[in-house]
Amino acid sequence: MAETPRIAYQGVRGAYSHLACATAYPDMEPVGYDTFAAAFQAVEDGKAELAMIPIENTLGGRVADMHHLLPESNLYIVGEHFQPVRHCLLGVEEASLETLKTVASHEQGLAQCRGLIQELGVEPHDFGDTAGAAKEAAERNDPTYGAIASELAAEIYGLKILRTRIEDRLGNTTRMVVMSRRSAEPDPRDGGAMTSIVFQVRSVPGALYKALGGFATNGVNVTKLESYITDQSFTVAQFYAEFDGHPADPSVANALEELQFFCTTLKRLGTYPKSEYRAANH
Repeated sequence: MAETPRIAYQGVRGAYSHLACATAYPDMEPVGYDTFAAAFQAVEDGKAELAMIPIENTLGGRVADMHHLLPESNLYIVGEHFQPVRHCLLGVEEASLETLKTVASHEQGLAQCRGLIQELGVEPHDFGDTAGAAKEAAERNDPTYGAIASELAAEIYGLKILRTRIEDRLGNTTRMVVMSRRSAEPDPRDGGAMTSIVFQVRSVPGALYKALGGFATNGVNVTKLESYITDQSFTVAQFYAEFDGHPADPSVANALEELQFFCTTLKRLGTYPKSEYRAANH
């Protein structure tokens, strides 16, 4: 009997990344790891075929660590997944909104529920992941200690849901990328591709403006652009960019050729099918 292929994620059972794995890849076995770096390493070592990695959230913004893990890994982005995030406030059976003094969650979970934390006047406690915070609350069995996590986490760890849909804004969604040891680019004739790159430009005035000019003149839509300082002197910036299209498209090829002229480094992280979520929410 063939072994079930595995997909790695950061966290424990009940985490939103676990939910994303089960939703997007129901035929694979989700395997949790303590850190994002460990999930990346599991794929690099062949312990898992894929990894489901969150990179940004509509409320909490960019997920920490991704700016160096993505460029430094030997993995490729082969897909994207948009996971709805519906937070619940959890506690043990004796807990209530009045007994809580501390609420634990991943820093993203806390950032996405600032309104509730302020309303209750509780102390936020940063935890490694949302489901891990729920597990900790169950193990403590303390009515003053609650967690912000998913309904699935409440079910897994035997916690009571004190309030549902506590995120600051409905429609809260986390975008995740799927990582693999092997590139799996879609056929350019199919359309609907996304490409992710990292690059550095020469440290001269107007370099970034000129580097990105080719995307404008060739009609290529840049959907994401972020910068990160990479040296101690704060003078060298690395940029992470995503754009519509496949490098085999003439317009994209021309834009990348112009970008390359102004770059000191350029690395393509992956070309992958555009999620149907984008079209549905355009």
